[in-house]
Amino acid sequence: MESKDIVSELNRKLKNKTPEQIIAFFIEKYNDKIALSSSLGAEDQILTHMIASINKSTKIFTLDTGRCFQESYDLIDKTNKKYDIKIQIYFPDNEQVEKMVNEKGANLFYKSVENRKLCCKIRKLEPLQRAFKSLDVWICGLRQAQSITRINAKLVEWDEKNNLIKLNPLIEWTEEQVWKYIKEKDIPYNVLHDKGYPSIGCKPCTRAIEKGEDLRAGRWWWEAPESKECGLHIK
Repeated sequence: MESKDIVSELNRKLKNKTPEQIIAFFIEKYNDKIALSSSLGAEDQILTHMIASINKSTKIFTLDTGRCFQESYDLIDKTNKKYDIKIQIYFPDNEQVEKMVNEKGANLFYKSVENRKLCCKIRKLEPLQRAFKSLDVWICGLRQAQSITRINAKLVEWDEKNNLIKLNPLIEWTEEQVWKYIKEKDIPYNVLHDKGYPSIGCKPCTRAIEKGEDLRAGRWWWEAPESKECGLHIK
């Protein structure tokens, strides 16, 4: 069966299932070939909670770009302690980072979309490739309501670039559902969310948003909305 047929069948099979049921199905089916790629955002903290409740041995990893907020590092420690897990951390290649910074400057991302995407590629996409090795499925916290770049995302997708099944258990959740679940389950989350940061990435590329702004308006705010992806979720 071709990948697109597998994805279509899984979407049909899992329609109307809860995120917990969906995650449990995939963990049982793919065992050590599945992992959560966590950005440490609110959605990924929910998924971490669900996964830890189902099978603590399931791989959960995050990317340390070298430009993260201190609050993000604090959250890793809190999460590991609460769920008795160890989130694996992947770093960018130091030689690639040094070459990029020495050639284009430490703040190259403000100068052009091309520069910003280069920085994302070196600091995020390359480490992600290493994290994906030996996996068949990656779980992420994508939601359709997050931005115009994600409105057509599905529960189960085929990631052509990485040759993996991509699972989005919270794809249809609203912002209200996310925070209701976090409060009910007492899930640790980044304290920056309480300071106007709904989406948190690297510190130089993230700002708080104003009332009425899009949830991802604080990410790469100097760019047009349609370019606001680092490459992780571009098909």
